[in-house]
Amino acid sequence: MDILLLLLGFVCVIAGIFGSFLPVLPGPSISWIGILLLYFTTAVPVNYWILGVSLLITIVLTVLDYVIPAKGTKKFGGSSYGIWGTNIGLIVGIFAPIPLGFIIGPFVGAFVGELIYDYKDHQRALKAATGSLLGFLASSFMKFVVCMMYLGLYLWIVWKNSATLF
Repeated sequence: MDILLLLLGFVCVIAGIFGSFLPVLPGPSISWIGILLLYFTTAVPVNYWILGVSLLITIVLTVLDYVIPAKGTKKFGGSSYGIWGTNIGLIVGIFAPIPLGFIIGPFVGAFVGELIYDYKDHQRALKAATGSLLGFLASSFMKFVVCMMYLGLYLWIVWKNSATLF
């Protein structure tokens, strides 16, 4: 049972890393669940400090994940149309058969959304799309860094308890 929990936890941590870029997966939350699963094994003693601090980081990051792209769009003069366009473009970009679609999609989506809002002001639409892209990249980078830290934490805990795990 311990090996199954260990493997499932590792899969969750790795899925969380992919989720830091994909909007359909809450990356840091999935990675945190991977760490939590590690503590369900009988070989690893529960450390409430690690679980509590990492959960707090996950919650703060989850909230910021929604705030940062919207603030980036607003700061560069965007509207709610641009924010919706960013989200729709991200989903389309993931499934589009183009390289880096998850980066190009939000930019194009925000641009189209802003053009729907005001089709005459191309400069403002481009500026808002740039803000949306920068917000998305900043948010994704923060999530990626935290998920990589969770991977390191996971591996450290496994290494520290390897004598009792294997």
